[in-house]
Amino acid sequence: MSVTVIEHVLARLKAIGISEVFGVAGDYAFPVEDAIVRFQGIDWVGCCNELNAAYAADGYARIRGAGAVSTTYGVGELSAINAIAGAYAEHLPVFHLVGMPNMATQARRALVHHTLGNGEFELFRKMAEPVVCASAIMTPQNVSYETERLIGEALYHRRPVYMGFPADVANQEVVSNPQPPLDPPESDPTALEAATDAIVTALEGAHTACILPGIVVHRAGLQTELQAFVDASGLPFATMFADKSVLDEQHPAYIGMYDGKLMEELVRSFVESCDVVLTIGTMLSDFNTGAFTSRLDPAKTIDIRLHRTQVGSKVYPNIEMKDILVELTGRVTKRNGKAPIQPVSLGSVVGSGSDPITAETLYPRWANFLKPNDILIAETGTSSMGLAFALMPRGASFHNQTLWGSIGWATPASFGAAVADPNRRLVLVTGDGSHQLTVQEIGQFERRGLKPIVFVLNNNGYLIERLLCNNPSSVYNDVASWNYSELPHAFGCDWFTARVTTCGELDLAIKAAAQGKTGAYIEVITDTYAASPLSQRLHESIETLYHSQIRVRVNVP
Repeated sequence: MSVTVIEHVLARLKAIGISEVFGVAGDYAFPVEDAIVRFQGIDWVGCCNELNAAYAADGYARIRGAGAVSTTYGVGELSAINAIAGAYAEHLPVFHLVGMPNMATQARRALVHHTLGNGEFELFRKMAEPVVCASAIMTPQNVSYETERLIGEALYHRRPVYMGFPADVANQEVVSNPQPPLDPPESDPTALEAATDAIVTALEGAHTACILPGIVVHRAGLQTELQAFVDASGLPFATMFADKSVLDEQHPAYIGMYDGKLMEELVRSFVESCDVVLTIGTMLSDFNTGAFTSRLDPAKTIDIRLHRTQVGSKVYPNIEMKDILVELTGRVTKRNGKAPIQPVSLGSVVGSGSDPITAETLYPRWANFLKPNDILIAETGTSSMGLAFALMPRGASFHNQTLWGSIGWATPASFGAAVADPNRRLVLVTGDGSHQLTVQEIGQFERRGLKPIVFVLNNNGYLIERLLCNNPSSVYNDVASWNYSELPHAFGCDWFTARVTTCGELDLAIKAAAQGKTGAYIEVITDTYAASPLSQRLHESIETLYHSQIRVRVNVP
């Protein structure tokens, strides 16, 4: 049976676990989109704009391991590129399928729509090069080879890739020979043995040691291997902000969040005093290190990454993370004893009745609301920082765009995550300012019969920006005043909605959301400066974070 170029690609995406492609209709992309609609086993998921579609693919990839988005040429792909960059920064394999003008149009350098009018048709692919790990323009002759290469690159690097489809090429029959899927990379045996020896020796000589597991472990799907190593070693582990819930926080070896000097002093003191610290798939970014206040001695640090390992100053290249975790699990000597710190959540619920909603009354309620196996999507900003120190129930996962930090990410990403696993309860917590960027995607939940629980923290603007800038009351931190709780109805959602201003109203709304059979949307009103503890500490550390050599005066009421 003959297979077209786009059908071949879709079959391979299905084989690696992608069963939905997000996107927006566009004329150059019609051959790709028509093929998706016809293809058995892959559903077309329409979104309100290309940026939201790519954010949704990001959220989908966090749950499934990979995602896909389809856009038209030029205007569509450039709208999506911010989200593709976020997927790159956050180590997410997202396949960007771009419909292009046909080959004859390109050959005669025609002045057609969605171009710059200069007859050049490679410009936008070149713009994407810094935010993808590989790209190709598909043809009947190269599609077999290029598809396997791009899948291999995406899964090896855990980054997005770009696939271009000229409109007349997408439906042409494949004429190249079938290519077998690329074998996963193998470790160099000599380097693997040497690195394992070095780590085992370091651990045997250490009086105290701990593990800092990172988000790259989750992206590579290696939680089982890492958990086996934790269990075999008996070592305690802490996580940083981006890495929250990489391993189950109900595990007895979990000691809490490590965020440099900003929070959790007991955890900081223990981690930084250890004779050996194993960082496994972690990124020492600003928000992960408590505004660069962490102090991990490089001489005492063992850094295990996807494809190499470093012990002190010695680097061992060509070692796969999976292989070394398996080797260590088989060779490490188990330490006995309880974890040195017992983590707690956000404390008891305080406030009732007509008491106003404050940071102290709100975040413990949200923490207590979470259930086992929930997917929690928390927008970049004060809300995610407030929930970062909540102790997650068993099997629940916490997702935040910590490194890229593009406001507006959470709403469409939560849609993508809900599509990826509709059987898990999805809880979205976002802020009013962030929500205004991408709120249209709320309507897509109802369209697909999904029932999220959405909390919109309405604190009258961009609170995280107020905390980071010189003048918190500056007009650029203000947003339009919306009636948020009325939005679901406008977007076609038959959901429970509420607007709450007191602790008593919040308690009733939370109870209704937990017991309801529909989606829920709760607008939570707080004071403009009701900041979670971490965001307040970050404000206090702004000099360290951004102005280490400059004295900055910051006034917050």
